[in-house]
Amino acid sequence: MSEYRDIQSAVRVEKFKIWFAWFSGGFIMLGITIASQDVRILSVVTQVLLVVLGVLFTVAAVRMTNALNRKADAARKEVLGDL
Repeated sequence: MSEYRDIQSAVRVEKFKIWFAWFSGGFIMLGITIASQDVRILSVVTQVLLVVLGVLFTVAAVRMTNALNRKADAARKEVLGDL
């Protein structure tokens, strides 16, 4: 049972790291957008690029979180004998 708890703790920490990095990146992208809002064409290009990157980063974070959930579920099944 200790092995399952260790895996759950590691999964929880990794999820926190993933979503903290996602939030931090979003905050940085917001800062870049605000800094470039006075330059007309650069502002539009920057906003479009950052929206596309934001969507890609969100998809990547969700996929990584789902992979961690599957790993934790497999460990739970192994420990509880639900194979």
